[in-house]
Amino acid sequence: MTAPHVAGQPTAPAQRRSQATIGVALLDQVPLFREGLSALVNRTPGLHWSGAARDHRTAVQLHERHRPDVLLVDSALDPLGHFTRLLTEQNDRLVVLTVLREAHCTAEYAQRAFRRGARGVVPRHAEPPEVLQAIHNTPISRRYVDPTLAPLLAAADADGQPASCVLTRREFEVLQLIADGLENRAIAAALFVSVETVRTHIKGMLRKLGARDRAHAVAISYRIGLLVAGTDR
Repeated sequence: MTAPHVAGQPTAPAQRRSQATIGVALLDQVPLFREGLSALVNRTPGLHWSGAARDHRTAVQLHERHRPDVLLVDSALDPLGHFTRLLTEQNDRLVVLTVLREAHCTAEYAQRAFRRGARGVVPRHAEPPEVLQAIHNTPISRRYVDPTLAPLLAAADADGQPASCVLTRREFEVLQLIADGLENRAIAAALFVSVETVRTHIKGMLRKLGARDRAHAVAISYRIGLLVAGTDR
């Protein structure tokens, strides 16, 4: 019997190509969680372990070297989703599953994770079969919501919050600068674009957010978690 791989020992590339299985990796600071997921993956048919990282730098190196199919990311290490956006923009085939801490199990946080490029959300306290279901299903469905979180998102949609509004990177930058109090000319100077280009981005942003004007867009963005007060960007 082949010895199981530990968290720091991913399956060899030649072996996993022949197996044609789903490569799974993890970004998490807790050694026990890393070892536990490694053991779960290694004993599950159809999956192989690509490795684990405890910080962003190591996670980038792991991604570049082993190209996992699914990367689980601890929400505490990516609270605003910037790291998820970075990786998914570099590799649109990567499936990021955001593992939500208890404090992050909210509709606002889940919506933000999806907007940043995550394909699925699962609570950190989920049972092993639920985690495996998310790992297996998300690469196929391209969107997975843990059953315990689905009612929260459904309620948010019923309240009229734009759960699926996806701003472009430039629209989001313009929104941030509007929230910082900048007018169009100052935004254009900050982004090195024309004032007319800024106006075009604002029109697109207002349409996607369902906002009446700039102030309304900022208010909506804070309410749904697209913008977060008191955080450094």
